[in-house]
Amino acid sequence: MTPHFAELMTLAAAWLTYGILHSLLASLGCKAWFQARWPQLMHGYRIAFNVIAVVLLIPILVLEQSFDAVPLWSWAGTAKVIALSLIAVAILGFIWSTRYYDMSHFIGTRQWRDKKIATDDDAFTISPLHRFVRHPWYSLALVILWMRDIESTTLVTNLMVSGYFIIGARLEENKLIEQFGERYREYQRRVPALVPRPWRYLTTTEATQLATQITATLESTTCDRVVQHEKDHLK
Repeated sequence: MTPHFAELMTLAAAWLTYGILHSLLASLGCKAWFQARWPQLMHGYRIAFNVIAVVLLIPILVLEQSFDAVPLWSWAGTAKVIALSLIAVAILGFIWSTRYYDMSHFIGTRQWRDKKIATDDDAFTISPLHRFVRHPWYSLALVILWMRDIESTTLVTNLMVSGYFIIGARLEENKLIEQFGERYREYQRRVPALVPRPWRYLTTTEATQLATQITATLESTTCDRVVQHEKDHLK
């Protein structure tokens, strides 16, 4: 094993550890465990989750920069212009898409400010980008990753992060299926996960109708849970 290969394996292991920890902290089981032990702190879970995610990301990026990378691929000429243009479009697309998210809820500041326990039981919305892919932020991030010049270290990072997006998207959707049921499965059948396809998308009207149906399903499920909780409490 060459020294550089060992460095690349160390970088891959760091990304793997980060991905496992990130998924664990995002899981419903971990949230339930935390809430059972420290319910008075649960309103800070989301913001703490995001802070931890950023803090743990820093040493990995420093580690990547500390290694002497071997150049593998560099865009040139017209290809360079196209690659940089796609990166710019992806960054602008990400910024534009934030208008369709409650960013204070996403970051966790709203839960912290209102001293309200974070919940995933929000109305289901299908933004313009969600009409074409189910995970637009992952898709935009993949464009940024793979349109860069590729070195040995960036290749490892790209592969590990891309793998995490694929696995993480599946784990996230398992929670969404549990939350929204068969209606979300219909959304899965009609819209691809990460790569847009011209023959699989929702029109604006279809997206609105499906989002309404999914939200109605959630409200019905939530009502049933409340009734069942009251019945259990009366026993």
